[in-house]
Formats: sequence, C-alpha cells, structure tokens
Amino acid sequence: MASYKRAKVALNAFRNLSSKLASKTLFRESSSKIYPDVPAHTAKFSSGFYSYSCISRRLGFSAGFRKSCCNPSFNTAKRYYYVDRYQVQHFRPRGPRRWLENPRNMLIVVFVGSGVLITLYFGNLETIPYTKRTHFVLLSKAVEKQLGEAQFEQMKAAFKGKILPAIHPDSIRVRLIAKDIIEALQRGLKHETVWSDLGYASSEIDVAHEGRAHDTLMALSEGGEGKIEGKWHKDDELLDDKWVQQSRKKGQEKGLQSATSHLDGLNWEVLVVNEPVVNAFCLPGGKIVVFTGLLEHFRTDAEIATIIGHEVAHAVARHSAEGITKNLWFAILQLILYQFIMPDVVNTMSTLFLRLPFSRKMEMEADYIGLLLVASAGYDPRVAPKVYEKLGQISGESRMRDYLSTHPSGKKRAQLLAQAQVMDEALAIYREVRAGYGVEGFL
Repeated sequence: MASYKRAKVALNAFRNLSSKLASKTLFRESSSKIYPDVPAHTAKFSSGFYSYSCISRRLGFSAGFRKSCCNPSFNTAKRYYYVDRYQVQHFRPRGPRRWLENPRNMLIVVFVGSGVLITLYFGNLETIPYTKRTHFVLLSKAVEKQLGEAQFEQMKAAFKGKILPAIHPDSIRVRLIAKDIIEALQRGLKHETVWSDLGYASSEIDVAHEGRAHDTLMALSEGGEGKIEGKWHKDDELLDDKWVQQSRKKGQEKGLQSATSHLDGLNWEVLVVNEPVVNAFCLPGGKIVVFTGLLEHFRTDAEIATIIGHEVAHAVARHSAEGITKNLWFAILQLILYQFIMPDVVNTMSTLFLRLPFSRKMEMEADYIGLLLVASAGYDPRVAPKVYEKLGQISGESRMRDYLSTHPSGKKRAQLLAQAQVMDEALAIYREVRAGYGVEGFL
C-alpha cells in the first residue's frame, strides 16, 4: 500500500514537471519569432496585440519602472498598433500624415483653403478708371508708394549733378505742364480735395544748363503754339479696340467703382534730368521724371503733355503693382513647366506669349487714359497719334516690334488712337475745356 502511494506521488510529480517544461518551451518559440534578439522572459503577447510585461530584475531596471510596466492601467500603447490580414503587426501612423488620412479632416482643409484663396482674390480685385478693367493686385498701396519713393531717391542720387534746378526754364515748363495734367486728373476722378502745389526735386542753381533757355522761354511765351496741330483725317483702316469697350460696358453694368484711393494725399514731384535720353516716366507715389533728350525732339507743350499724361496714366492704373503680381504668377508657372520642358523653351514661350503681350496691353491702356487727361488739361488730343508715330521713328521700328517689344509700334499706337472711340470722347472734353467748361468724372 505504501509503495503504491509512493509510485502515485512520483507519477504526479513527473507529469507536473513535463507540463511546465512544455509550456515554457512553447512560450520561448512564440516570442523568438517576433523578437529573436530579446530574451523570452521580457515580452508576452495576447490577442495579436503588443502588451509589455515586467522586465526581469537581471536587466538592471529600477523597481519603479518594473512596477509601471506591470501596472495594467499604464498599458495604453495598444491602440497605436494594428494587425493586417497576414497577421503582421505594425505601428499605427501618427502626426500630420495620420491626421490628413481622415476624409473629414481633408474636407475641412479643402474648404478652409478655398475660403482663404477666394477671400484673398476678391479682396485684392480693383477696377481701373475709364477702361473698367478688373485686375488682381497683391501689392498693397502703401508698399507700392514706398517702393516708388525709394526708387525716386535712388534716381536723385544716381543723377546728382545732372538734375536741372527748379528755376531753370525747362524745369518750370515741365512743372507747369505736369500741373495741368494733375489738375485734369483731379477733375476726372471727382476728387473734392485739392492737390498740393507741385514740388520740384532739386533747388540747385546751375548756369551750365542755360543753353536752351531761350528756346524754352519762347515756347512759354507763345502759349498757344502746338494747341492745334493741323487738320484731322481718319484713315480707312480700322483697328480693334473692342476689348476696351467691352470692358467698360461690363463694368458699367455691374456698377463697378474705380479704385482711386492710391492717388489720395500724394506728394507730386517733378525731376528734369539733363540726359540725352528720349524718355519720361511716373513712379508710384506721384514722382515724375523727364529727360532733356525728350525736350529736344518734342518742342510743343501739347507733345510734352501727351507723354506726361501717358506716364501719369500708368500710375493711375497701378500698372507697376499689377506687373509685379503678374511676374509672380509667371514665375510660378515657369517653375512648374521646368519639370516637363527645357528651361530655355519655357523662358522664350512665356516671354513671347505672356509677358510681352501683357506689357503692350498696359501701354495701350495708358494711351487711352492719358489721352483723356491731355484733353481735360486743355491740350489738343489730336496731337497724340503724331507723337507716338514720331516716337516710333526715333526708336527705330520694324514689323517684328509688335511681337518682340514691350511697347506696341508707334505706327500701330497712332492708328489705334486716331480711330478709337476714346478719341471722340477726348475731343468732346477738349472742346468743353476750350469753351471754358470743366468736365468732371470722365474717368
């Protein structure tokens, strides 16, 4: 009986030992498939998800860390893992990538981004006076004015010693003509405020520039010379100015108001530079620069007024700010096309089909607005076509100029203005002004 009991106890002990050995071997095999380099007693798995167990004392970790690992409430990392259909365990993606994978979040991004772009676009749309063309301008009025003033200061420093003094006859003449143009602009925009006196950029006295004083004084004393430049004849050929009329019609139907706030409170200044350059321009902020080379070729006040009126029209239409905005879009488009087309081809095509046509269109728009300013200032607008034709002859024209230049050819500009509807409007304004009536609101 005693021997039977001893045999039974030994058998039970053998069974317990064998079951423990079998379970430990199975655990080591299953853990080594996932972590072959980590001891089996450092990890265990349940339900296909990772869950960390207590690390052995032999690894040397502190008791506090072992306690936190063994605490079930600390084990919250389970949600950052998932098992695919092949029973392979992966980390769940975290951060912006995971956030954008949510369709709801993507919908929010699309709606918010679209709202910002639409607000930015329509918040920066402006309507140009007279033509009623709507253009998108990113550059603010204050920044544009600062850029113009900074460039004007740079020009004064660059042409130091060549700037005619304020009492020079050429300076007086140009300043009086510019004053007429600016007052015409005031009437055309219906501004109730009065323009400040036109300033001059230099007070230096230099007798070295007195060579042409007699000619200029004679032009000032004659007064009316150049006001009427012969008879007016229209050619049979009609050029297309439908885009202006269509733009004006759409603007009037929509009730668009011309953007003129950038012209408020400007400190208008004139600079006459003694350089043989046939050029003049008006910087943003009311800074007018005229070179004496222009006065050598254009003797009458009406001719000079035509050129100054054209340059002031650029400032009225904010063409400088629009050009900066357009160049930004052109640059972005070029960067995209560089990925598919050779850079040289992209540059050539963008210049021929984007930059140059846009520049020529702005020049024609300035011709239209400047013509109305000239007429309102009391100068015969019929002189303008002859001025532009003469400019083309001075600069040297060719048939390719209409396609390869920033300005249309002088002949084309002359023909367009001669037969465009704006000429009839300018003549009506001119007759009213000559009769002693001021015309307001024509822009």
